[in-house]
Amino acid sequence: MLAVLVALLPVTVFLIVLILFDSFKLVPRSMLASALLSGAVAAGVAFVLHGWLFGLTGLSTWAFSRYVAPVTEETLKALCVLYPLRRHHFGFLVDAAIIGFAIGTGFALVENIDYLRTLRDEPIWLWVVRGFGTAILHATTTGIIATSAKALADRFPARGLLVIAPGWAVAILLHSLFNHALVSPVLAAAMLVLVLPLVVLTVFQRSEQMTHEWVGDGLDLDVELLGLVRSSEFGHTRLGRYLRELRSRFPGPVVADMFCLMQIDLELAIRVKGLLMAREAGLDLPVDDAELRARLAERTYLQHAVGKTGLLALRPLHLSSGRDVWGEYLLERAGRRHRRWAFWPRRAVRKPGS
Repeated sequence: MLAVLVALLPVTVFLIVLILFDSFKLVPRSMLASALLSGAVAAGVAFVLHGWLFGLTGLSTWAFSRYVAPVTEETLKALCVLYPLRRHHFGFLVDAAIIGFAIGTGFALVENIDYLRTLRDEPIWLWVVRGFGTAILHATTTGIIATSAKALADRFPARGLLVIAPGWAVAILLHSLFNHALVSPVLAAAMLVLVLPLVVLTVFQRSEQMTHEWVGDGLDLDVELLGLVRSSEFGHTRLGRYLRELRSRFPGPVVADMFCLMQIDLELAIRVKGLLMAREAGLDLPVDDAELRARLAERTYLQHAVGKTGLLALRPLHLSSGRDVWGEYLLERAGRRHRRWAFWPRRAVRKPGS
């Protein structure tokens, strides 16, 4: 067990460093625990699957470890990344990197314990080097899968699940190359320690900078736009003229719903950015869960009332982004954390203007 702790210590410290660098506290402890657990479960599934595939393929141990295990293991870890990705639990590359690294750490924990069982007759230095390299490998490759998938999902939202394929392919290649270097575990571990964590840190720091820009500059812009929308001069602005032009294409009540939807989108965006700025300052602002749920329900109602065509017509205004769903998730999570009693009475949602 001492060897397990020694081998996992560097990757665990690296994970803690990433969490500490997360100035906006984007990843809650419950999500982090779920990521570690899902990685451990994936490792257990890999053991069962490998036992079946080893007998089915009839490959030698070296061939199986170089050409089959990288595919199966990186696929199982990629499946763990898919759930938070599809549920829009990743807002930035920062939280994608942390969750991906945590999944890989959970996977490495179970695999290293199995290594301790199979390599117990080998010198402890060999086991530590092998376990150390494996832990860094699994954590970093899963971080690559998560961050690349998030980056591609932001850029190509219509691609669906295909956004995970490039990072998955890179992870398989790196994993296979590592297993090809089994004749020199010290060299393989040294390469992983020197190269892969630097790549993750570079991406992480760049994402932190982008997050700061999105929160700071975006908050100022959203506040200015909301004040403009609520002012008497709104009709003379570009946004106001654009909405007036929509009256020739949509019924008047639908255009009114578009106007209400614009205000709610801006209000929610301001709340999300304000919450993140407070977290960066070390504050944990309370969120009225009942009021928030009513507001989100009203937004959902307006989206259905406007319809898909109406939502497409609002896109040129650039008042919303692909982070809207993640922002709702962040607010809902904050609301649940600050809930003062178990159940809140549901408020009836009234159509604006009725």
